Amino acid sequence: MTGLWPPAYRLKDTDMQPLHIAMISVHSSPVGKLGTQDTGGMSVYVRELARQLGLRGHRVDIFTRAVEDGQAGNPSELSENVRLVPLAVGAAGHAPKTALYPYLSSFFDALDRFRSQNAAAYDLIHSHYWLSGQVGAWARKAWGAPHITTFHTLGEVKHRVCGAGSEPDVRMAVERELSDTCDRILMTSAREKNNLLRYYPARDETIAVVPCGVNLDLFRPLDKSQARRRIGAAMDEAVALYVGRFAPEKGLERLLKAVACLKSLLRLRLIIVGGDGNGDPDHQRMLQISHVYGLSERVTFMGRIDQGDLPVFYSAADMLVVPSAYESFGMVALESLACGTPVVATRVGAMEEVLRDRDTGRLSPDLKPESLAAAMNRMLSGRGPQPVAPEAIRRTVLRYGWSRVAAEVLKVYRSSVKSDLALTAHSGHAGDHGRQHAKLACCGCGLFAVMEDGG
Repeated sequence: MTGLWPPAYRLKDTDMQPLHIAMISVHSSPVGKLGTQDTGGMSVYVRELARQLGLRGHRVDIFTRAVEDGQAGNPSELSENVRLVPLAVGAAGHAPKTALYPYLSSFFDALDRFRSQNAAAYDLIHSHYWLSGQVGAWARKAWGAPHITTFHTLGEVKHRVCGAGSEPDVRMAVERELSDTCDRILMTSAREKNNLLRYYPARDETIAVVPCGVNLDLFRPLDKSQARRRIGAAMDEAVALYVGRFAPEKGLERLLKAVACLKSLLRLRLIIVGGDGNGDPDHQRMLQISHVYGLSERVTFMGRIDQGDLPVFYSAADMLVVPSAYESFGMVALESLACGTPVVATRVGAMEEVLRDRDTGRLSPDLKPESLAAAMNRMLSGRGPQPVAPEAIRRTVLRYGWSRVAAEVLKVYRSSVKSDLALTAHSGHAGDHGRQHAKLACCGCGLFAVMEDGG
């Protein structure tokens, strides 16, 4: 392993100087195909956060798995000051997330070689998901840089939601270790912070809560009649929309059963965006369920849609439905609201924070399909002849623009670097490995709701 940074580089004015950030996202590329098995909201989060940091003058290298032969080790410019660096993890091509764990040490070796060959000195490490967190922990030990992790989902919660054996034991073991040793843990909702404190040995003072964001330039209201023509929906239909992966915790089966409860609404149509296509077993299972419930004429599977085309679907819909049993945040709700379309959701992630106003959506009291159906029905019947204007709905999420989210994340970064420098000065050398048990000062960002009236 390579040596620690030169002290002269580390001892800089962290409030003024741009940061150099190593962002690790092993299994999910920020430029992957959204809606497929391993590419969803986390990929959007990594890409948009890095882009905003780059626009502020910070340099970000995103390290991810190379999925094509010859791709490994060849960085590309993703946006201003942001590079995407694919590294080899096992064989090229698709691989289940858990199959990547045995190759993480070789991924770190490639990461460390890249750092050494490019004389890169990183001010901090930000890892995403537990696989990346393990790599980040090794980088922290080797480089002496503070390590911030974002879990995005928690294995213990998925284990409880999806049943025994749904997540490997090694995931929970790694997450427990990271919870105890990371310099900071960045959570995206108060509910998820509570989950972390309940199931893991994390300490409150190491946790910061900053929500996910939404691209307000991309996601904006479009003319509904034109949007419906583009997706092939009639104006007299009540259109419910689902956007996401077909993973069990996402609750698509629950939504199909809820639509079956609403057969009296003759013009109700469900449009499903996402999934891995006809060859995927989960896709075939959802098709079979829709057939069993007699929904073949009411449900349209659109497959994967490029993110740039999603505003057309949001704008065409009467409501987005988030039927999940578990979400760490629920970014699609922000996207829908930014397009002026209300949301019906279960009480997961940040839904109770985002859907404060009844005009913007409805919450199901529990996970029963009948309860979800009732919430959908209330949403449709409660809009009346003069529904809330799309622009009014959009205004409720303006505080979630990625620029403001990045500013709050940057506060966490600055606080971590300052704490690291203070501990370095106190210990007399960089990379004091006992510092993981030090109590870090809170950056003061708190819950994002306090930012409603300011930047």
